[in-house]
Amino acid sequence: MEETKFNRFAFKPFIIEAITKELKFHEPTEIQERLIPSIKKGESAIGQSQTGTGKTHAYLLPLLDKIDPSKSEVQVVITAPTRELATQIYQEVVKITSFCAEGEKITAKNFIGGTDKVRTIEKLKVQPQIVVGTPGRISDLVKEKALFVHTAIAFVVDEADLMLDMGFIKDVDAVASQMPEKLQILVFSATIPEKLKPFLKKYLKNPKFTHVAPKQATAANIQHVLVPARHRNKTNLVYEMLKSYNPYLAIVFTNTKKKTDEVADALVAKGLKVGRIHGDLSPRERKKMMKDINELVYQYVVATDLAARGIDIEGVSHIINYELPITDLEFYIHRVGRTARAGTSGIAATIYEPSNDDALIKLEKLGIEFVNMDLVNGEWKTTVDRNRRHKRVKQGDNVDAKAKTMVKKPKGVKPGYKKKLNYEMEQIKKRQRRLDRKGK
Repeated sequence: MEETKFNRFAFKPFIIEAITKELKFHEPTEIQERLIPSIKKGESAIGQSQTGTGKTHAYLLPLLDKIDPSKSEVQVVITAPTRELATQIYQEVVKITSFCAEGEKITAKNFIGGTDKVRTIEKLKVQPQIVVGTPGRISDLVKEKALFVHTAIAFVVDEADLMLDMGFIKDVDAVASQMPEKLQILVFSATIPEKLKPFLKKYLKNPKFTHVAPKQATAANIQHVLVPARHRNKTNLVYEMLKSYNPYLAIVFTNTKKKTDEVADALVAKGLKVGRIHGDLSPRERKKMMKDINELVYQYVVATDLAARGIDIEGVSHIINYELPITDLEFYIHRVGRTARAGTSGIAATIYEPSNDDALIKLEKLGIEFVNMDLVNGEWKTTVDRNRRHKRVKQGDNVDAKAKTMVKKPKGVKPGYKKKLNYEMEQIKKRQRRLDRKGK
């Protein structure tokens, strides 16, 4: 078996085989390094990290290692806020458990909304050892006395801050309340908002807290481009940008479901084949859309921030922010995090208006460096920095200072001295400005 730095965690052979042959991991990420040992010991933990840090496998690998295949009962429950994320986690479970030896197979089921509940209950005559799903559907099955979670040894709450935003913490609470008192609880979240703390305090006693701060706000190989709206039709501008970029796969982000449909419809009317992701799609439509996007049926996708968190879309080369996020600038980081994954490069272009200046200053303080560009007649041109006004004031100050040093002050002050001094300074400043312009 191929040597891997995961060997030191003493995982069961099927997990090491999955790591080397299927996952192709060579060494643990920071969050995996810090959390796997304590999860293996059965300790509860809170992991705070951005998307793309390897947190899913930080809990999956040690929890799968603890499953007893001889017990036909629920042992691990994993909740995620969206159907897409739950399905992705379930697919990772299936990848790893496919390496189990005969007679030691681990069973897993994915329970998400939008599927036939009656058929699901019918299949639960034999309880799965691993349960993955959305909190609402899992809670329903527990209430129906179809799913028995009182045997669980571990409970995972993934993307907890998004659970809170989407109003699912009550469902998570309902599921947790049916579980044993001695339970390993693992909570993962990009942020730990104040409103999440009562839930954490209720269920976690002295948890291990691990915060993996990103080395920088976004991947180093993303070029952040600012494109001025300049009173143009923004949908036409997006169309021109997409045609100019000719992306492998581009996601255009909007703030509302209504705007997503408006932009997508306008791009379709211009002849582009466009996918869309937002919360008003039916479960069947969302499932088919994700399948089509991953199979590259679409080169262009218009989406709300539902696609910014937790959904793994491979091969995104370009992100276009039709508008900046309104409520939480953190979503800029999540949006652009869809590109430049696994060492590739990407472009994140944002159409901005003067009213966005405060938001852009905040993003710059996070260390994001924007390039100012514009698309003029199909050609990309570097434009002047949007902060040029502030710089111009400073330049004026420099000219004033220089002029003052060049004016000869008379030894004895005569009548009209101030008027003459001001006149000389104005003449020097005019000459200096002409010289500066020639120098440019």
